[in-house]
Amino acid sequence: MKTYLITGGAGFLGAALTKKLIKNKNKVVVIDNLSNGYKSNIDKKAIFYKGDCHNIRFINKLSKYKFDAIFHLAGQSSAEMSFENPLYDMQSNSLSTLILLNFAKKINCQKFIYASSMSVYGSVKSNPVNEYTNLNPISFYGANKIASENYLKIFSNFFIKTIALRFFNIYGPGQNLKNLKQGMVSIYFAQALKNKQIIVKGSGRRFRDFIHIDDAVNACIKTLSYNAKGYSCFNIGSGKKNTINKLLKIIIKKFNKKILIIFKGKTPGDQHGIFSNSSKASRKLNWKAKINLEQGIRKYYKNLINNYQKK
Repeated sequence: MKTYLITGGAGFLGAALTKKLIKNKNKVVVIDNLSNGYKSNIDKKAIFYKGDCHNIRFINKLSKYKFDAIFHLAGQSSAEMSFENPLYDMQSNSLSTLILLNFAKKINCQKFIYASSMSVYGSVKSNPVNEYTNLNPISFYGANKIASENYLKIFSNFFIKTIALRFFNIYGPGQNLKNLKQGMVSIYFAQALKNKQIIVKGSGRRFRDFIHIDDAVNACIKTLSYNAKGYSCFNIGSGKKNTINKLLKIIIKKFNKKILIIFKGKTPGDQHGIFSNSSKASRKLNWKAKINLEQGIRKYYKNLINNYQKK
C-alpha cells in the first residue's frame, strides 16, 4: 500500500483522484480549506485535514506521514477571479507550492506532481501549443502557475522528481455548479438547468481544448510510474480544437429544448483560442485522452440530470 497526499481533495479533480487511488488500494491523506470544494465529495476512506496549503504550521502537522508522492491540486482556479484578488491567487497558487515543496524536501518525499494550467501560455500566435511554446500569461493566475513551475525546477535539484501537468479545460461530473466564474462547461450547464439561458462572455468563435475528468485523473495516475529524474512538464489536453459555438450546440442538443444564448461582455485575462499538442504525454507517460467532447457532454448531462432530479 502506497500513501499519497492530495491537496484540494474536496474539489473537482482532487476528489476524483482520491476515489481512484483508494479504489486501487492506496492510503490517501486529503487537505482542503473547503473554499470551493465540499467535505461530502471526499471519499470516506480518506484521512481529511481542513486547512490552507499556504499555512506553514498547518502543513508541518503532516510530518508524521511518509508520503510516496504529493499531488498539489489545490488553488484558486479561475483566471477571472485572479483579477479580483491577486494576493489570494498568489498565496493559493504559488506560495502554497513553495511551502509544499519545502515540506517534501523536509520529509524526503521524492515525487511531487503539480496541477499547472494551459493559462501559462496566455496569448499564443499559433496552435496547437506544445511544451516548448513561449509562456506569455495574461492573468495573475497564469503568472502564478509559471512561478510554481519554476519552483518545481529548482527543487528538482534536491533529488525530488517534480512533474507539472498543464491541464487544459477539464469538465465533467463533480464540477461545482454554484461557482459561475470557474469551469466553462459547468457554468453553461448550471445556467441552462436553472435559467433556461446561457450567458456567454466573449465571442462564440473563441476555441478551447476540453478534456474529460476521467482522462485528467488517468493522467495523474500515469505520473506515478514515470520515474525520470529532475523536472518534467506535460500538456494534458484532448488535442482537439472546439469553438465555443460548437460546445453550445452540443449542450443545447442534449437539453432538447429551447435555451436562450446571450453574448454579453468579456472576461479579463481570457485567452481567445488555444488547444494542445499532448504528444509528449503520449510518448513519456503512455497517456492519451480517450473521451471526445460529445461523449463527455453526454456522460456529464446524464450525471447532472440524475442528480438534479433527486433534489
